[in-house]
Amino acid sequence: MAAAPESPAPAVKSIARTWWPLAASWLLMAVELPVVSAIMARLSNPEVSLAAYGGIVLPLALIIESPIIMLLAASTTLSKDWDSYRKIRRYMMGAGLALTLLHIAVAFTPLYYAVVRGLLGAPREIVEPGRLGLMIMLPWSWAIAYRRFHQGVLIRFGHSRDVGVGTVVRLSAETIVLAAGVLLGTLPGIAVGTAAVAAGVVSEAGFIGWRVQPVLRGELKLAPPADRPLTMRGFVAFYVPLVMTSLLSLLIEPLGSAALSRMPHALESLAVWPVMHGLIFMLQSAGIAMNEVVVTYLDEPGSVKPLRKFAALIVAVTTGLLMLMAATPLSILWFSRVTALSPALAELARTALWLALPMPAMSALQSWFQGAILHSRRTRGITESVLAYMLTVGGLLLAGVALGQFTGLYVGLLAFSSGMVLQTVWLFVRSRPAMRHVRQRDAEAALPVAAAG
Repeated sequence: MAAAPESPAPAVKSIARTWWPLAASWLLMAVELPVVSAIMARLSNPEVSLAAYGGIVLPLALIIESPIIMLLAASTTLSKDWDSYRKIRRYMMGAGLALTLLHIAVAFTPLYYAVVRGLLGAPREIVEPGRLGLMIMLPWSWAIAYRRFHQGVLIRFGHSRDVGVGTVVRLSAETIVLAAGVLLGTLPGIAVGTAAVAAGVVSEAGFIGWRVQPVLRGELKLAPPADRPLTMRGFVAFYVPLVMTSLLSLLIEPLGSAALSRMPHALESLAVWPVMHGLIFMLQSAGIAMNEVVVTYLDEPGSVKPLRKFAALIVAVTTGLLMLMAATPLSILWFSRVTALSPALAELARTALWLALPMPAMSALQSWFQGAILHSRRTRGITESVLAYMLTVGGLLLAGVALGQFTGLYVGLLAFSSGMVLQTVWLFVRSRPAMRHVRQRDAEAALPVAAAG
């Protein structure tokens, strides 16, 4: 009896079709920060609002949500059948409630001052605006947990375009709130910006929840049981290292803000920080989107070579774009005209941009190596890489504070770029066993076909 034909290897074009809606989604989310920052820069007390958002609200909101931020990767990897979906959903609902209660405790009780004044050492003028913004951001954690979990289901069953449309819904809601804030003209920038972000994440969660319902009733419920049934013990073993990964990586963000607050030109550095982060994140979005693509396509034989080619293409294009911006007047155009920084802040940002040059390439390579590790379900190496990242960034930030001679923005970007390089190297080393397993699987699958020929 003839052997079944080998499944054809995915082409780069096929990978691109899955990737581009996810990349568009990440890019649109990356646009969010520059847009919000640009509006806050045009309202009252722009430096205070920008510094409060970038130095307090965003870092704390991200830390609070850290236990659910990797639900996208977990759901894409594991939501292959109805039983697995229900087990992960149970975690999502419980974690969303617990993190919302934590957000209430931080934003609405005296714990806020202990964190912001005691731990972050935030400048006095941004403490109260930061608290207002954090209060407004209360729906953030639960909405993101619900959205990321169900986005993973959509990606797993080939509906990645809905993820991109959801981001358009999010940005549309934010645009409406930002426009209303500008027309009113009486609200502080931090209130307008955080209200827009909160409205956006809630709107996107609602859209994704609506779009996933046919998939849940149809493709997911009809999917055959997974070859390796998911147990709660197995999920914990898979997910806890990812939680630690997101927690450690996000803990370094407020540590960065705290360090910038203790170095020369603190207020200026904190004001530019969210604008710089937004630009870099836009260029990183193409690489970040590769993570779920790698997880999905490594299930298919012969996928390693086209995935590697596609990752190399992303590295070349994104690095070239950032270099072009840093070396030409495009940077001044972006920082002074688009994001509306003052001339002094725009010049500070332009000079610092060179220090971010490795970041887009490192994001693409990390997604490639991390996707392979996720596919193997042995996720401890990801946590180890983040520890290496955190130690590198923390060490350089501490050195910058101790020396007290260099502008905080420069030290911060140098620290985060260096940390990403070391993290990428670690992920490469830890992904090698997973890649050997994939190649061995492909070689074994090809043997019957060769014998039949």
